[in-house]
Amino acid sequence: MSIVDSQPRDRHRGGSSGVSAVLDVLEAIGNRGPATLAELARETGVAKSTLHRVCSMMNDRGWIARDPRTGRLELGSRGAWLSRVMPTTSALTASFYEVAHGLVARYNETTCLTVLDGRESLFVAKEETSHSVRLVTTVGSRLPAFASASGRVMLADLTDAEVAALYAGCELVTPTGRRLAGVAELRRILQTTRRRGYGENIDETALGLHCIAASVGPPGNVAAAITMCVPTGRMSAGRRREMVPDLLAAAGALSSTVRPPESHRSSHTHARGEPPSARAYGARDEPTRLDRRRTTNTHPLELNKRGE
Repeated sequence: MSIVDSQPRDRHRGGSSGVSAVLDVLEAIGNRGPATLAELARETGVAKSTLHRVCSMMNDRGWIARDPRTGRLELGSRGAWLSRVMPTTSALTASFYEVAHGLVARYNETTCLTVLDGRESLFVAKEETSHSVRLVTTVGSRLPAFASASGRVMLADLTDAEVAALYAGCELVTPTGRRLAGVAELRRILQTTRRRGYGENIDETALGLHCIAASVGPPGNVAAAITMCVPTGRMSAGRRREMVPDLLAAAGALSSTVRPPESHRSSHTHARGEPPSARAYGARDEPTRLDRRRTTNTHPLELNKRGE
C-alpha cells in the first residue's frame, strides 16, 4: 500500500525553479527507478518542455542516462560515482590532514588529496607549504587525469582495455601544450607508473612544477591519490628519492580508510567512466578534445611568487 499526498507541493518556493527541477528529477528517479519523460512530468509537475531541457543538460553532465532499448531515464555515472566515493572521501579527508601534516612538516611542500572523476583528477583536500613560491590551487579544482601525477596513479589501477575505452576518440594535450601520441603513449606512461609504484609529471600541468603521487587503496580498488607538488627549482633527483618512500608510506596509512574491494569489477569501473548509455540522451557524437582550452583563464595551477 502506498500513501499519496493529496496536497499539492510547492516545489519551487524560495529557490530557483531550474535547480528545483534538477532535484525533482533526481528524487523521482531515485524513488521510483527508471522513468520516461512523460512519467517524470507527471511525477514532478514540471512542464514537459522544461523537463526536456533539464534532462538533456543532466545527461550531458552524466547525472542521468537514457536506456536506448526502453527509452527510460535512469541515474547516470555521476550519481553512481558520488554514492560510491563520498563515504570513502569523507573518511579519507579526515585522515589525510594528519598524514599530510607530517609530510609538510618534513619537506614543506604542498600536499594534496585527489579522486578520479571520469577523465579528471579532482582536488578534495590540501595542506599548504609555507614557501612563498608554491603551488596555488583550490579544493574543487580539476586537472586532466592523463596529464597529472595523481591522475596517472589512479588510471594505472585500470586495465589497458578500460583506459582505452575511457579515452576513445580523445586528443590528449596537456594544459601546458604537450601532445601525447594517443592512448598508446598514455599506456606506456601508466606501465611505467605501475612499475615504479608512483606517478610523476614535470611541466605538464603547469610550467615549473614537478609532482609525484601515490595511490590510496588496494589494487583494483584505488579510491584516491596523495600528491606532492614541488616547484622544479626545489626538486632534484636526490630529493625525489628521499620523498618517494615517505609518500608511499603516507598512502599506505591512508589506505586503511578505503572500503574492501567490490565483488564486481564492472560496477567499480562504471563509477569511473561512462556506461554505454550515458551519451544516448541528446549527447554529442564528435570526438572529445582534452586540451588546455578548458583551463586557459581559470587554470588551477600557478606558482605564487608574492607569498599571498
